Amino acid sequence: MTKLARHPLWQLTLWRVREFTREPEAMFWIFVFPVLLAIALGVAFQNRGMSKTRVAVENLPDAEAIFAMLDSAPSIEPVLLDPDEAFYRLRTGRVALVVRPGTPVVFQYDSTREESLVARLVTDRAIQQASGRRDVRIIRDERVNEPGSRYIDFLLPGLLGMGIMGTGMWGVGFGIVKARKERLLKRLLASPMRRSQFLMGFMLSRLVFLGGEVGLLLLFGALVFGVPVRGSIAAVTSIVVLGALAFSGLGLLVASRSKTIEGVSGLLNFVMVPMWIGSGVFFAYSNFPEVIQPFLQALPLTALNDALRAVMLDGVGLSATLPLLGIMLVWGVGSFGLALRIFRWH
Repeated sequence: MTKLARHPLWQLTLWRVREFTREPEAMFWIFVFPVLLAIALGVAFQNRGMSKTRVAVENLPDAEAIFAMLDSAPSIEPVLLDPDEAFYRLRTGRVALVVRPGTPVVFQYDSTREESLVARLVTDRAIQQASGRRDVRIIRDERVNEPGSRYIDFLLPGLLGMGIMGTGMWGVGFGIVKARKERLLKRLLASPMRRSQFLMGFMLSRLVFLGGEVGLLLLFGALVFGVPVRGSIAAVTSIVVLGALAFSGLGLLVASRSKTIEGVSGLLNFVMVPMWIGSGVFFAYSNFPEVIQPFLQALPLTALNDALRAVMLDGVGLSATLPLLGIMLVWGVGSFGLALRIFRWH
C-alpha cells in the first residue's frame, strides 16, 4: 500500500464516497432528479415552432369579420366569446387580449403583462394587414390593471397552495420519521392508543399553524399588492383546511415506512416537486401538452390552487368548487387509509 493510500485524508475521503454511494436517495437527487426536472420543464416550455397568442373576440356585431382576420394570422389563436366570458378569461390569464369589434376596434389588455403587450402588437398588425395595411382600422386601447388580472394575483394563490402543501407534508413526514428514529414510536406502541388516533393527531396538529400561515400571506398580499379576496373568507377557510388535511394525509403515507431523515426527504421531494412544476403555482399548467393536462388537473395541489383562485379572484361560492374539493377529499381520505394499513412503528 502506497503512502498516499495510507494517508488519513485519503481514507476519510474514500470512506465518505463509499457511504454516499450506498445512499440511493442521495444518488437519485444528484444524478436522476436534475434530468427529470429538465424533461418536465422542457415539455412545458418546449419549442413548438411559432407560439400562438390566445386572443378573445367579443361576440358582437362585426365579430365574425374580426375573427376571420385574426384566424388567418399564423401567430394568433382567436376564440369567439361573450363579453363577460372574454373579460373573465383576461382576468384569469387564459387569454392575453380581448378584442371588442366596432368603430374603433377596442383592445382590452393588461399593460403590465409582457404577453399582453406582444398580443396587442401582433393583433393590431393582423387586423391592419387584413384591412389593407396603412393602419386603416382605428384602434383604441383599453388597458386593464385592476386587482385580479395581474400576475401577482395569479401567483399568490399558487404560493398559498404551495405553502399549505409544504407545511402539511414536511411537518408530518419529518415528525414521524424523527420519532421513529429516536425510538419514541416504539414506546408509544405500549400505550392504549390506536394507530388511527396517533396518525390523526399528526394531521390535526398541522391545523394549529395554518391560520397564521394563510392569514399572514393573504394580509401581505392585500396590503402590499392589493390582491383581492372577492369570495367569502369562510369559503377560503374551508378550502384551506381541506387542502391541509389532504397534504397531511400524503405526508403520513410517505413517512409510513421511512426510517431516516434522508430517506423521507427524498420521498417528499419526489412527491412535491412534480406538483410545484405542473400544478400551476408559477405558470399555468396549460403550457403542458393537452394529453397530460387531465393528469395535472387530478393532482391535489392543482385542485387547491384552482379552488383558491376561483374564490379569491372570481368571487365564486364554495358550491362552485365542489369538484375541486372532491379531488382533494379523495387524495386525503385515500392517502390516510393507505397510510393506516402500511404504517410501521419500528
